[in-house]
Amino acid sequence: MTAEFDRFQEELTAHLDWFAERGRKVRFWWRDDDAIEPTADLDRLLAIANRHQVDVALAVIPKDATGALAERLKDEPHAIVLQHGWQHKNFQRKDLGEKAAELGTRRDVEELTGQLAEGKARLEQLFGPRFVPAIVPPWNRIAPEVSRALPKIGLPGLSTFTFLNFPRAHQVQSHVDIIKWKKDRRFIGWNSARLRLDLQLCRRRTNPSEPLGILSHHLAHDEGCYAFLDRFLAIAAHHPGAEWPRVKDLFAAE
Repeated sequence: MTAEFDRFQEELTAHLDWFAERGRKVRFWWRDDDAIEPTADLDRLLAIANRHQVDVALAVIPKDATGALAERLKDEPHAIVLQHGWQHKNFQRKDLGEKAAELGTRRDVEELTGQLAEGKARLEQLFGPRFVPAIVPPWNRIAPEVSRALPKIGLPGLSTFTFLNFPRAHQVQSHVDIIKWKKDRRFIGWNSARLRLDLQLCRRRTNPSEPLGILSHHLAHDEGCYAFLDRFLAIAAHHPGAEWPRVKDLFAAE
């Protein structure tokens, strides 16, 4: 792993040096999905965010969110809350080969927006100003008609994954998922992380305004995921070629 990490570190630093030498900065942000309650894994995640002084946007499932989570976050300077659907339940037809989605094509839009409005009210009550009115669709999938309805219920923000879904105002994407989900769920590895970041950082040379999103799921982390977050941030959160805007500002500005 040492050789793989050394190459990762060298190439990430070289990319950021390129921006710094030109008086430019890559804008990063960090999203973590599926929070509902305090856990030891959440504590580790927040400790990393605090150590490097960067915001982590927690996509919280409204139906299952607990008062204990609100209490745990109340004094956290870098914890922001986004809305992770309503209940993180799949409504698509797996038997027909459809990919999982809660906010997909098989939902009645009026019924669904009612649930999402209820979820928004619940997160506002629990988390107050820590909550940013933005939807993170479970499984990162959302039907266009659902997306168009979100601003009408006071949820203008949207965050999915990489190049999926059409661009819209107040949309802030995630791009590098640090977990390998199929078969043996684990950290993707330093080589994969290096290549995924290389693609995104090359894109920022000609599209510098798009924030580059790191995606994590603290409840599914192995030790490699935590090592990545800490070591990646040790470079990217402290380099003159990078900046980490406040998450609230990102969704307000896009």
